[in-house]
Order: sequence, then structure tokens, then C-alpha cells
Amino acid sequence: MDVLPSLSRLMNQGIGKGRTREDHRGGVADQLYSAYANGKDLRSLSAIVGVEALGENDRKYLEFADMFETRYVNQGLYEDRSIEETLDLGWELLSSLPESEMKRVKKEFIQKYGRWKRE
Repeated sequence: MDVLPSLSRLMNQGIGKGRTREDHRGGVADQLYSAYANGKDLRSLSAIVGVEALGENDRKYLEFADMFETRYVNQGLYEDRSIEETLDLGWELLSSLPESEMKRVKKEFIQKYGRWKRE
């Protein structure tokens, strides 16, 4: 299954106040989609030039794409993940990328839900 075209065109009609958590519409869905698309593009590139030719950030996006498919998209047969658990997992996966790459998420939600270590 190709995940990108399957990510809901109708999602925007089903999210928002009273339906899902504030960060859903606040950019986390867009950031997940963007990061996954970037990782998929890099997967194709790495098949040609090799993973070793990719920069550190590119390798992180490649790893993100793998984690997105195995942990986020693939729910276990007996797993009944709530929307909150799914959004939390999204933040967990996004935290494998540099915080500076979070350009589609409102800063207030990065502060509230992000899992980057702050000093």
C-alpha cells in the first residue's frame, strides 16, 4: 500500500476543536506527512547513491520513514490505539528529527507536545 496518497484528503473535515486534539490541526499531521514524503524520496535516492552518500539529516529522515511505516501506520492486529495515543506516537517519531526541522507545526505545540530535550 502506498501510504502518501492514502493519507486522508477528507482528514480536515474530521479534525479540529471537539473532534481531535489541538495539535492535530496545528500542524503535526502536516509535519508527519512532510517528513514521511521526504524520507520516501530519500529512500529512492539512497537506492541509487547508497545510504553512505547521504548526510546525517537525510539519514534521519530515512529512518523516520521506516519507523513511520512500521510503528505509526502498522497497528498491531489487537491494538486499539486512540487518536491521542496516535498523536503522541507521531510526536515521538518526529522527535527523531532535529527540532529545527519542525517548520509546519505551531511553535506552541512543539513546546507543549514535543519530546526534544531542552536545556
